[in-house]
Amino acid sequence: MHTGTDRPLDILLVEDNPGDARLAAEAFASARIGTFTLTHAERLTEALELLQQRSFDAIVLDLSLPDSGGLDTLKRILHHAPDIPVVVLTMLSDESLGVQAVNAGAQDYLQKDGCVHESLARSVRYAVERQRLLRELQHARQQEQLARNAHEIAAVEQLSHDTRTSVTAQLYSALPLREAQPDLFSELVAQYGHILDQRLEQRAYKIETNTSDTLREIANQLGFLRAGPRDVVDVHTHAIRQRVRGASVMRMQAYVEEGRLLVLELMGYLVSYYRAYALGGIH
Repeated sequence: MHTGTDRPLDILLVEDNPGDARLAAEAFASARIGTFTLTHAERLTEALELLQQRSFDAIVLDLSLPDSGGLDTLKRILHHAPDIPVVVLTMLSDESLGVQAVNAGAQDYLQKDGCVHESLARSVRYAVERQRLLRELQHARQQEQLARNAHEIAAVEQLSHDTRTSVTAQLYSALPLREAQPDLFSELVAQYGHILDQRLEQRAYKIETNTSDTLREIANQLGFLRAGPRDVVDVHTHAIRQRVRGASVMRMQAYVEEGRLLVLELMGYLVSYYRAYALGGIH
C-alpha cells in the first residue's frame, strides 16, 4: 500500500452504473488535492479477485451491486481487505444506510448526487490519511507495550538475581537462545508458528481455538531458560519469516497483523512467569 503523499493514490472503484463510474473517474481526474490512479470493477466478485492480486490505497464502494447489496457488500470487502479504507456510495434515499456503513467499518459515505463529483476525491484523501494515522497510533501503542514488558522483565530478573541463580543462566550466559540451544529454539519457533496458523484460521473461519495454554507453555519454557525480550522477538521473527516465504501479499499482511498481537501476548506471559519466579512461586 502506498504511504507517500507525493505519489498517486491507487483507488479501487466498485461501481456497476456506467454513468456513476464515469462521474467518479472525472472527479478523480480533476482533483486538486493530489493525483489518483483508478481501477474499476463492476461486481463484488471482480473486486475481491483484484484484492487478492494486489493492494490499494482506498476503495470506493457502491453498496448496490448486481451480485451483492447493502451492508453485506461492505462486510465482505472489509473481510478481504481490513486495512484498506473504504468510502461507500449510497443513493439519496439511503442516508441511514450510509451511517450504518460507517458504524460497520467504512471510513466515510457519500450520497450520489451532483456534489459527489466535488467531494469524492477529498473524502478518499481524508480516509487514507485517517487510516494511516490509525495504523501509526496502533503501532506506537504496541511498541510502547513491548517496551513496558521488556522493562518489567528486566526489573524482575534483576530482583530475582540476588536471591536465586539459574543453572541454565550460568550455562547459557548472555548468549541468545538461538545460539545457546539451537535445537530447542527451533522447536519453540515451530510451536509459535503453529499457534500463528491457528490464529489465522480462527480469524478467517471464525473457529474458536484455545491457543493461550500453548502460548503460556512456550513462555514457561522461555522463562525456565532465563530468556529475555530479545529471545521472544527472535522466536517471533523466525516464525513470521518462515510463514511469509512464498505467501500471497494478503496472507503476509495477515501473519504480520496477527503476529503483532501474539508477540505481545507471549511477552505478557513471560512477564507473569518472571514475576512469580521473583516472588518464590516457581522452582
